[in-house]
Amino acid sequence: MGCGSCSSGGCAPAGCKSNGSCLTDGGCSKLDVYDWLADMDLPINYKPFPYVEIRFKGARKDFYRNEENIYLEAGELVAVETTTGGYDIGHVTLTGELVRMQMNRKKVTEEKAPLKIYRKATPQDVDKWKNAKERESETMHKARTIALELGLAMKLSDVEYQGDRSKATFYYTAEGRVDFRELIKKLAEAFRVRIEMRQIGMRQEASRLGGIGSCGRELCCSTWLTDFKTVSTSAARYQNLSLNTLKLAGQCGKLKCCLNYELDTYMDALKTIPNNADRLKTEKGEARLQKTDIFKQIMWFTYFGEDNTWIPLDVNRVKEIQEMNKRGEKPDDLRNLALVMEELKATEKAFDYENVVGQDSLTRLDERARKSKNNNKNKARNKTDKTPNQSVKAGGVAQAKPNNPNQKDNKNRNKKRRNNNNQKPSQD
Repeated sequence: MGCGSCSSGGCAPAGCKSNGSCLTDGGCSKLDVYDWLADMDLPINYKPFPYVEIRFKGARKDFYRNEENIYLEAGELVAVETTTGGYDIGHVTLTGELVRMQMNRKKVTEEKAPLKIYRKATPQDVDKWKNAKERESETMHKARTIALELGLAMKLSDVEYQGDRSKATFYYTAEGRVDFRELIKKLAEAFRVRIEMRQIGMRQEASRLGGIGSCGRELCCSTWLTDFKTVSTSAARYQNLSLNTLKLAGQCGKLKCCLNYELDTYMDALKTIPNNADRLKTEKGEARLQKTDIFKQIMWFTYFGEDNTWIPLDVNRVKEIQEMNKRGEKPDDLRNLALVMEELKATEKAFDYENVVGQDSLTRLDERARKSKNNNKNKARNKTDKTPNQSVKAGGVAQAKPNNPNQKDNKNRNKKRRNNNNQKPSQD
């Protein structure tokens, strides 16, 4: 990463200074945890918590026991034990008391985390790990070709080599069960490593691969979101969003997780909105609900046949009309009870921030260029308008030069005529 189009000939990003090719699997801020206990003084007799949180490729994290009490800091590479033999390489993400809190939150006991840390990664371990990561792209391409030849209804989305290159884990998505025994044999023959197939969901696939969402930011599931809660279309309905699956679905093909972010706020605001207010009976006729502004507490109604005329009513006024209809009473006309323009403007909140984007016009650069061009034309016109026939003598007095180049000759002729007239003899 880093641009090559600027005048400096390319620039490096801040941070690890590795030009975007660092080995942290997807970015420098992927699923990071802020250690808010780092600056706190610990008691004198404090015994460090013996477990450390290690992160591997993608969003995979595990807890490992630091039996040898090795001094570790966040970001260091360590060699850890695996369940299938050999060792793996991962990054340290948390140490100390925060690991205890994370284990309690995820309900992981010490019996469920029996694996241990071998050592800090040596240069030989790092080189072997880098070579394994470089082989992942080629391995994925060949594995997909083999799966297509076998006609398997599955999609291989990612592959992860173990740190010692003794095992490769393939992640795939499929709608149903897949018989991949023949695939495992062919993959083992092609790559000469142990093969493990692991089925994941569509959201886990998007989390591992990453991407940019429709909001312009990196996917939540690939940066900070660790648990996937169910999202239903009712969340969009409560927020008055159009039920368009193309707009509501994320890159995983499922409903966007961000639909749940503001749902609680909408649910609290909906408590004051009256139920069963789709129809209001008046003397003029029946009015139908067209729109509800949840946060401004305004409901818009129209009469049958007058769809172009919307009548704004306050939520409290709608409740009063409902009570009247229950008693068998009807108001004359909703227009007499509608909010006036001043009241509608009073409901609008004045924002305390500056709308920078809204202030800038899309053609602001064209207007600036047009103004500079006009200024240059005016300067050039002023230069040409200056009289070039003005000269300044040494005494500082300006005299006008003749505009016509033949003016000098005319002056000389007139002077000769005067002299001739003066020289003629007088007639006595």
